[in-house]
Amino acid sequence: MLLQTIEAVRKQLQNGSLDAAELYRACLRRTELIKDLNAFVSIQKEFRPHKWSKQNPSRLNNIPIAIKDNFCTKGIPTTCGSRMLKDFVPPYNATVVEKLFNQGAVIIGKCNLDEFAMGSGTVDSIHGPTKNIWRSNIAYSVNNQEVKLPVDWRIAGGSSGGSAVAVATGTCFAALGSDTGGSARNPAAHCGIVGFKPTYSTVSRHGLVPLVNSMDVPSILARTVSDATTVYGVICGRDPFDSTTVDIDITPEKPYPIDPSQIRIGIPMEYHPSGLSEEVLAAWEMVASIFEKAGSSVKKISLPHTKYSISCYSVLNQAEVASNMARYDGLKYGYRPNEGTSVESLYAEARATALGQVVKARILAGNYFLLQRNYKKYFEKALKVRRLIVNDFLEVWKSVDILITPTTLTEAPSLSEFCKLDNRQQCSSEDYCTQPCNLAGCPAISVPVRLSANGLPIGIQLIAPNYKDFFLLAVSNWLEKNVSFPKLDLIDTETIK
Repeated sequence: MLLQTIEAVRKQLQNGSLDAAELYRACLRRTELIKDLNAFVSIQKEFRPHKWSKQNPSRLNNIPIAIKDNFCTKGIPTTCGSRMLKDFVPPYNATVVEKLFNQGAVIIGKCNLDEFAMGSGTVDSIHGPTKNIWRSNIAYSVNNQEVKLPVDWRIAGGSSGGSAVAVATGTCFAALGSDTGGSARNPAAHCGIVGFKPTYSTVSRHGLVPLVNSMDVPSILARTVSDATTVYGVICGRDPFDSTTVDIDITPEKPYPIDPSQIRIGIPMEYHPSGLSEEVLAAWEMVASIFEKAGSSVKKISLPHTKYSISCYSVLNQAEVASNMARYDGLKYGYRPNEGTSVESLYAEARATALGQVVKARILAGNYFLLQRNYKKYFEKALKVRRLIVNDFLEVWKSVDILITPTTLTEAPSLSEFCKLDNRQQCSSEDYCTQPCNLAGCPAISVPVRLSANGLPIGIQLIAPNYKDFFLLAVSNWLEKNVSFPKLDLIDTETIK
């Protein structure tokens, strides 16, 4: 049961063949089974059912969904994985959370993340690191075959690693994440699930604690593309509380017609950096071959400014971080030290005590880039490079409909291996293929396609032109059906399947 699609479970809940309270208890049972993975920072143990009527049925009728802990949730702590907001309880819901509630979703818990979403592994959090279910010491099976347990943990990916693990383990049917440079697609690839980043401006950021305003996108993690499509149909659309949002044509119930022979596929030559593993390359070639055999036109294309994108992304990211983090001063909200002889000392003590090393480093770097003597040299040049990257995408859309690239360069590295790198090295490796989409605002999705020799998932990224989100989801759904990625399930005789 916990492995079925949202639509299948919703129908069973509505016709009475499945009890909503029983379903919620089964999901709660799984949160206990995966406690060692540290996916959740808080769990809502009390089931609060949504009331619906046959005249006005809800699209997420009592479906358990998890929320990344940087979305505001009324009456539920929102910590952002930081001591700075450890005791912060928002008085309102983020727009996307409110939309989920309005369509009948029940929130099972808040999920772990890198502090203020600054990371690629979900390792920099006051709640501790989140660990991947794949190759973990939690008993699980793949296609009903029990997997031998390893010695070392693998990272979940980040910064939405908690949300990814929550979905991969069946504790919920979908989860909200945020994606600034790959933060939803990256952990989705490492955890063997779907990670969808919509077009910037199609989903409201109101109530999402900001990291980089010009790139943040509320995103969806789910076990299937159809589930991601269902949730996207609920949360997308214009919001009066977010002036960057736009009206879009929302037709999630209507099947999007897909004829593979009419789809033009582009393979970007620049998405083949030196760190790309042979297994990821093979998976990339396999997906291209699937489309080619179905009659799609597949050709190599060029996005010539890709090699500059990670540097451009880093400058703009850190500059906006420095600006956004200025609000955490220990006065209005957040952590406030007991002592302070002046306002300046209060600021200094609050930030020195309550912020982690990664956050501090980005604030320092961002302020350096924004100094008057450096502004033109770094920030303005980064904006110009961003425009060149946007133009690259606009140019390729004249000749192709979909781009196919790796999501990550390798399978999920071990926790010990990953932590040997500093945050800059981690992001350069993990976000190389994902962050250009955030610079351009394009919708992108990671779809799991195969397992590596180590039994770890490999995800492939599909990218579409801006506002072609439902087209992208339809193409991804077609691909998903043609790769038959193996299903992971927890070994637990006490919960319904």
